[in-house]
Amino acid sequence: MMRSILCAALCMVLLYSCGGGSGKASQVFVNQQTPVKTEDLTLAKVKASGLVADNQSSDTTAMAAPQNVPQSGVPGANPDWDKKIIKTANVTLELKDYNAYNSGIRAKVKSFGAYIAQEQQDETYNQITNEITVKVPVEKFDDLVNSLGGEGIKVVQKNISSQDVTGEVIDTKARLEAKKQVRDRYLDLLKQAKTMKDILDVQEQVNTIQEDIESATGRVDYLVHSAAYSTVNIKYYQFLNGVTEKDIEPTFINKIAEAFKTGWQIIMNIILFCISVWPLVAAGVFLVFYFKRNNAKRTKQLPAA
Repeated sequence: MMRSILCAALCMVLLYSCGGGSGKASQVFVNQQTPVKTEDLTLAKVKASGLVADNQSSDTTAMAAPQNVPQSGVPGANPDWDKKIIKTANVTLELKDYNAYNSGIRAKVKSFGAYIAQEQQDETYNQITNEITVKVPVEKFDDLVNSLGGEGIKVVQKNISSQDVTGEVIDTKARLEAKKQVRDRYLDLLKQAKTMKDILDVQEQVNTIQEDIESATGRVDYLVHSAAYSTVNIKYYQFLNGVTEKDIEPTFINKIAEAFKTGWQIIMNIILFCISVWPLVAAGVFLVFYFKRNNAKRTKQLPAA
């Protein structure tokens, strides 16, 4: 009897143990059914930490990159929006050796890729002067201006100004494109015109628009060239024969003498003017004398009252 009870108890224990094991086994089986989720979570963590492979990171970057970014998004891709600034400098120099500087400035201008657009030289007893207008590439403008001074050279005056014409260039180009579109429409109408009057009317409109296009094109070319080549006006001079700046500057007595000289010159000009018009004065005197004589004769011929 006792053996039967023990066997029954042992069987119950075995059955309970098998049931718990089967529950654990089923739990393990369930856990094994979702390995992908665990791997996905791990991969996401690895990607977030930047430890993915090169090909995976490049693919992810390619997917994350915006699709509407222009390929020419680098600075200066659109030349119309580049700054168009016209720079101008006026420099006055007093020299000790005019000939040496006059030769050196020409070599210096060539070294900066510039050229002399205008030149005027004057020489008097007191001084010799030269004025040149230099066109220099805008990127060399500051270098050229800063190199004008030196030993034995006195910078009397230096003035630099700039003008931003970017807006005018963009606006003129936009108007130019609009004019071209209107011209093309008129050309289409010209092909469809049947009568001579219609042809002449349309052709007149085309000619007017074409003139506007050429004018706008010339204006844009001028502004672009002026912005690409800055202007440097250089005036340099040297006093001669021992004359100095103080000697040239007039004193108060010299100014009084100059005033008397100016007054006397005015009187001389009036006298010369009167002499130059003497035929008119003679004719006037003759006419006055003639009319007075005729009036006197008529008075004598009248009968007495």
